[in-house]
Parts: sequence; structure tokens; C-alpha cells
Amino acid sequence: MTERKCRVLVIDDANLVRLYYRQILEAAGYDVDEAFNGLEALEKVLANPPDLIIVDVNMPQMDGVTFLATLRRQPQACSAIPALVTSTESAASDMEAARAAGANYYLVKPLSRAVLQHHVAMLCGAPA
Repeated sequence: MTERKCRVLVIDDANLVRLYYRQILEAAGYDVDEAFNGLEALEKVLANPPDLIIVDVNMPQMDGVTFLATLRRQPQACSAIPALVTSTESAASDMEAARAAGANYYLVKPLSRAVLQHHVAMLCGAPA
């Protein structure tokens, strides 16, 4: 019997960022889905919760902090999903806002392959 792959939802309005994360994560053996913004992501999470969420902060329609705060108010199955926030914003206030909304980690872009893989492995419960 094969072990189920960790499912990761990447939420970012930048196509290149989603592609970059997808290539890294799929090469490492993860199943990857994508969303363009927090509204699209919320629909996907509620329909089929992933094992991990990687979410950008600045996006149209619903930003990452609002998405996380909304997600954390959902039933337990969705509210407990680990969330890795990635952003070009590096101010302490931005990081604190993300943590207050429910982020497990906050990383400043650009992310190297090694940093992304390390944090995803940690949050998926796999050895890094």
C-alpha cells in the first residue's frame, strides 16, 4: 500500500509564483492545486480541504490575511490546516498580522527551493 501524498494548495495572484512553487513541490512528490486569490481558495478548501496551504498576502478580491482569518473561523477540519504565508512584505507588523490571522510560518519572498521544501516538509509532517 502506498502512502498518500501531502496535498498542498498554493494561493497567489502571480502565475509565475504559482508555477515556481508547483514545479518545486511536484518534483518533491507533493500533489499541488492552485488558487488565484482568497475567495477562490476558500471555495476550494471548503469543498476539499488540503493538507497544507501556502498563501500570499497581497491579492485581489480577498487578501491572504483575510483568507486566513476567515478560514480559522470554519469548522475544525478546515480551521486546523497548516498555513505558510509568503510575501514580499517584510515589516514586523505584516508578519504579526499574518500570525494573528492564523499563519503557522511567515516567509519573505523570494523563496529558495530549499527553504520552500524544508517548510512544506515540516508542515506536512515529513522529514525535511
